[in-house]
Amino acid sequence: MTAQQLKNSILQMAVQGKLVPQDPNDEPASVLLERIRAEKERLIKEKKIKREKNPSVIFKGADNTPYEKIGDEVRSLADLVPFEIPSSWEWCRVGDLFSNMSGLAYKKDALAIKADKMIRVLRGGNIGEEQFLFKGDDVFISSELVKPELYLRKNYMITPAVSSLDHIGKIALIDKDYSDTVVGGFVLMLIPHFNDDVVSEYLLYAFAAKHHRDNCRNITHKSGQAFYNLSREQMMNLPVPIPPREEMGRIIAMLKRVLPKVADYAVVDTALQNLNGSFPETLKKSILQEAVQGKLVPQDPSDEPAEALLERIRAEKQRLIKEGKIKKDKHESVIFRRDNSHYEKLDGVERCIDDELPFEIPESWAWTYLGNISFVTKLAGFEYTKYIAPALTNHGIPLFKGKNIQNGKLIEHFEWFIPETVSDELWRSQLSKRCLLTPYVGSIGNVAVFPGTYKAHLGSNVGKIEPYSGNGVLIEYILFYLRSTTGYEQLTKYKKATAQESISIDAIRNVLMPIPPLNEQERIVSAIDTALSIVQKL
Repeated sequence: MTAQQLKNSILQMAVQGKLVPQDPNDEPASVLLERIRAEKERLIKEKKIKREKNPSVIFKGADNTPYEKIGDEVRSLADLVPFEIPSSWEWCRVGDLFSNMSGLAYKKDALAIKADKMIRVLRGGNIGEEQFLFKGDDVFISSELVKPELYLRKNYMITPAVSSLDHIGKIALIDKDYSDTVVGGFVLMLIPHFNDDVVSEYLLYAFAAKHHRDNCRNITHKSGQAFYNLSREQMMNLPVPIPPREEMGRIIAMLKRVLPKVADYAVVDTALQNLNGSFPETLKKSILQEAVQGKLVPQDPSDEPAEALLERIRAEKQRLIKEGKIKKDKHESVIFRRDNSHYEKLDGVERCIDDELPFEIPESWAWTYLGNISFVTKLAGFEYTKYIAPALTNHGIPLFKGKNIQNGKLIEHFEWFIPETVSDELWRSQLSKRCLLTPYVGSIGNVAVFPGTYKAHLGSNVGKIEPYSGNGVLIEYILFYLRSTTGYEQLTKYKKATAQESISIDAIRNVLMPIPPLNEQERIVSAIDTALSIVQKL
């Protein structure tokens, strides 16, 4: 049970007479309602409020069910009241207890008028759960534009009259007389006929009960795209359960003891819900991080060390350069270990890079750059402009965009395609075998595997990562590293904060990667697959 559900249950028990015991010595609620009716008549005679067109009186019949008398007509309300109440309680309508008034209507130009006395205007957003709040963005208006009857008085209630649907029904009780605060025109004031602190505080809880708030939402109508209007006339006809005044006091005392504990529970419950929601994702990241630091599976001393693997990849890369399939790096570097430290040799110069490495790795592992083990490229801008943009169509070879890559997966729903004839001229951007895709504009840090089971093309803003050797670094291992905390940080640390965040292809090539022996890569990938399948069920 959530904290809100618990609160709803407690308030519902309160308004059904189930929260505290009844006392047969209490003056019955009918006597209280008689006093309220008398006070209402006095206000009508003094012309402070108007009489309804069809005034009614609700009373309890001989069968202990409610009836309503309107003029000479009497009708049963047994089917209209939402639940049973104790015999000492009575039903009435909101309009039997309150008159209502809209708040201050003003034009925006009025806010620019300054005066010696400025009046705070509360709007719907100031009304929370049984309370109202002053906010830093409250508006103020000159007192010369405010009629005296609009000032908030003790035991008034305020509720949004025009608001989003989830805000309709929220209500607050005014705690004192204010000479510097009013409500705006989209807020309704409920003005009690009978000004009594105990009655008002009980009614605050009664109106906060879920059945009443649901009733308020049910009598709204849509106003524009996102707002709803509360029907004032229908609201004044909503039923309200009234206990004896003495029982009201006991209900209030009990709620004041219980609801703070519910609020404490809400804090813990929210923290628990957040933990439950984030736990699987946090656990996934922990598993990936442990894996890429060599802590998920044990090392096997019989494995060929990663350095030998990187030597073979360098040889493969040289072969591709000689065949003209890739270009030689202008500033190719080699990272090596010496005297328990790591060094980089770049342009013939060696330097220690221990301070640049994110963590320590096992002895059989090695550090390198993503660009040293993979062909990292993108679709050239002129190719897109010259070949693809004029040929875009709704059929043909699919074009991958950044939004096709989400949370480690490909979303294979394509907006654009290119014809086969154009495709043949764009070898650099062809996707014809397994590789990794990652956006370099937009959602930086997303990575997914392209399966290579069909022909496709890089769209603009998507980079391709294609390992050089088929028997080198596993694509799945690269994926898991780039999705680990460290890999994500490496992939995103050079992103630029523009209208759409972006990184360069060189930044992707310069991602530092820890490389395990090939056999250990296979064990890591298998262990991660097993662990993530378990996490997925949590």
